[in-house]
Amino acid sequence: MLLQRAKDITPGLVLAILIALGATLLQVAEVDVFGRAWFEALVIAILLGVLFHTVFGLHHRLKPGVHFSSKLLLEVAIVLLGASVSATAIGKAGVPLVAAVAGVVFTAITLSYGISRLLGLPHKLALLVACGNSICGNSAIVAAAPVIDAESEHVTASIAFTAALGILVVLFLPLFKLELGMSQRQYGVLAGLTVYAVPQVLAATAPVGLLSTQVGTLVKLIRVLLLGPVILILGLMGANAAGGDSRPKFSRLVPWFIIGFLGMMTLRSLNLIPQGALPPIAQVSTLLTLISMAALGLMVDLRSVASSGGRVLAAGILSLTVLLGASFLVLNGLHIQ
Repeated sequence: MLLQRAKDITPGLVLAILIALGATLLQVAEVDVFGRAWFEALVIAILLGVLFHTVFGLHHRLKPGVHFSSKLLLEVAIVLLGASVSATAIGKAGVPLVAAVAGVVFTAITLSYGISRLLGLPHKLALLVACGNSICGNSAIVAAAPVIDAESEHVTASIAFTAALGILVVLFLPLFKLELGMSQRQYGVLAGLTVYAVPQVLAATAPVGLLSTQVGTLVKLIRVLLLGPVILILGLMGANAAGGDSRPKFSRLVPWFIIGFLGMMTLRSLNLIPQGALPPIAQVSTLLTLISMAALGLMVDLRSVASSGGRVLAAGILSLTVLLGASFLVLNGLHIQ
């Protein structure tokens, strides 16, 4: 039985791995040619997967492995992602700033979801756009997707446009510092609250100064730490919406990979994970996420994504505007200098 299952999975898994490898090589080429990666391998993998499906279709023999790669591998990657988050960093930020970051995240999720729904986006796609915009971009989207049982088309659409907006934020956010005369600390807080991914925070703050990079990374990590509670809330909401047993099983309320994520985060915070093991764990998590993104792309019909693309982009832009406004309120409210 296990051998047959492995045989069924292998063709689709191998295809997803090959696409992930191609995406990695293209990112390396970007760096060689342009000096930086304008599109991360994760986004390229999705695009290559979609392109393959659009041109060649998806043979029935490939589907089991593609589904395996897009689900189980992604869930394992989320568990390993917990090892990159340490709760001990929170104490260095101070209670007011931590509370302000949490307020921005939950306010942005609520308003972003409302904007997306007003623009006609489906419920699950609106949730993905809201989580991606408000917490940590692609990582939040891929973590929320299995919890709300999102369609592949919705995951791909939200990641694609979040990635595009993330690049624009990195490129144009420094203009705020120049035009408004912001201090390095102020700009670090702004970048940490608005930029989607941790590497993008580094890219947006490094040219400004070391203090901006340190502050921006710390604020960004606080946002990332909120991923667990948000996913837990989404799981509770999904269980309630599903109806049925008034006392749903704990495994339905809290998916196993979220328990694993929080467990790994706890181990990291207690220094129970050797420092030497952290880089390999992060690399494995990144690799599994990359393969799963290729698989998600392979499951997508490009025409269905294009039909809602304009609304997704509009929702992302308006949501980002809300996030920027909330960030400036934090800067003024906490009198950060």
